[in-house]
Amino acid sequence: MTAIRIRRIPDQDAPIPARHPDELLSVLYAHRGLSDPAEAAPGLGTLAPVTALYGMEAAVNRLVAAIRSEQSILVVGDYDADGATGSALAVRGLRDLGARRVSFLVPSRFSNGYGLSPAVVEAACGQGADVILTVDNGISSHAAMARARELGLSVVVTDHHLPGDALPEADAIVNPNQPGCGFPSKHLAGVGVVFYLLAALRGRLRESGWFGTDRPEPNLAERLDLVALGTVADVVSLDRNNRILVEQGLRRVRAGRACAGVLALLQVAGRDPARATAADFGFFVAPRLNAAGRLTEMSLGVECLLTDDPDRALAMAQQLDALNRERRAIEGAMKEAAEAVLDALILDGDSLPPGLCLFGEDWHQGVSGIVAARLRERYHRPTIAFADAGDGRLRGSGRSIEGLHLRDAIDWVDRRHPELIEYFGGHAMAAGLTLRPGCLEPFRDAFVEAVRVQLGDIPPTPEIRSDGALPAELLTLETAEALRFAGPWGKDFPEPRFDDVFEVVEARLVGDDRRHLKLRVAPPGGAVIEAIGFGLGERIEAARGAVRLVYRLDVNSYRGRQSLQLLVDHLADPVEM
Repeated sequence: MTAIRIRRIPDQDAPIPARHPDELLSVLYAHRGLSDPAEAAPGLGTLAPVTALYGMEAAVNRLVAAIRSEQSILVVGDYDADGATGSALAVRGLRDLGARRVSFLVPSRFSNGYGLSPAVVEAACGQGADVILTVDNGISSHAAMARARELGLSVVVTDHHLPGDALPEADAIVNPNQPGCGFPSKHLAGVGVVFYLLAALRGRLRESGWFGTDRPEPNLAERLDLVALGTVADVVSLDRNNRILVEQGLRRVRAGRACAGVLALLQVAGRDPARATAADFGFFVAPRLNAAGRLTEMSLGVECLLTDDPDRALAMAQQLDALNRERRAIEGAMKEAAEAVLDALILDGDSLPPGLCLFGEDWHQGVSGIVAARLRERYHRPTIAFADAGDGRLRGSGRSIEGLHLRDAIDWVDRRHPELIEYFGGHAMAAGLTLRPGCLEPFRDAFVEAVRVQLGDIPPTPEIRSDGALPAELLTLETAEALRFAGPWGKDFPEPRFDDVFEVVEARLVGDDRRHLKLRVAPPGGAVIEAIGFGLGERIEAARGAVRLVYRLDVNSYRGRQSLQLLVDHLADPVEM
């Protein structure tokens, strides 16, 4: 197990200087760079302006013409939760704005690959589409754009992925990360880009007198539940703009104004919509939605988010829940196989390389990214897990660590060895690629070298951030409740963690696979508190006497009774009191 360093922010030994939850929140926001607590989740009126997105005018012009002339608009989304929510938002939003002919298509991960391809364009033409609107993809689809021009189709790209050296020849491109775009929030998820496009469309249609008694102007804010879900699911940075979108969406969910599909997904996950948080979206709803794209194809997820029939939404949510259980079983088997490969490396006397590339002949393409993430977490190495993509090709999903830009590392390989990679794309922390036949070993060597260029031979020691020691008087249910709704918490605006020494009163393994560590602990001079460490079962031997815990506060609800619970993220070796 990789050693972890606990880093307090700020670096101080004294407990956090707060006596009440409100004082605590002020301190925690300051740790995250906010001097004014109101800035944690400002209102919709302070969103970055639509006009700051480069390419928006051309996109609006083409879509307004399509709406007015009743042309067929086909939404082509990605097969993850961001793509699914963005596709549902685009279809719902365009219909709300008066578009008469709107449909969607989600390419299959297995037969079509990622994003807009020439084959998908041909399928769109066969369906009678006049305009293709991409969601969460398209920025690298050069061949598809050429095919669309040949067939006489217009393409409007909405995406947020990093572009390559050249942009595709689309009718319009809206992407905050394209050259020349001055939009201040470079971390918009794909669904966020769609929301901005719909807002710009509504503004243009309003100016032209499109809305009236027979065609009321829609309140697009009522669709923010989809924006919040997709933004959280894609693990983009919760900068100021994204916090607004997520918090405003969560408020609508808690008020019972979410679409039927979101409510159904919360229900099958056992989460209360009235108490929904970003963590509920990220850890409970998103995996169920993603399961469709990982194991079959994402149309089921999009349809779940499009229906207004609660019974139909629940039936589809239950199907997604079953797929998620299947996904977890496949993932567990793949993770065991990957661990065996790594154990063999260690038994051979080799130290782990700075970057890991693993392949399993019977691994599932749809789950390889999750396996890469699990191994990344365990060994603190950027990891790419490959599965068979047919015809000798391998398709890989990679996850990175802080300090290594994964897409740039793959690009470094591609520039020096252009014969290895057929396609790649992604972000700093996650990327995907397809290798040509017989290229795994040379790619592995080149990838290790690319990691060395950025990080050196040994990756930096992983850190777990702590806000410090929580005063004993704030270890209460009231504090846990205040923190629960004080976010939204997420990437780059992390949920508060604390660390301190506790005396272990009881430790036992729980869960069907006995992977989780259930504890009863007591702070110095304090009452016993229930705690649980998910996935920390292997640390049970260390859970005795005085231990240092890094934890979050949680509200445990059981049979109508609520109590304080600690969610343990890390259990350090025993220490003296």
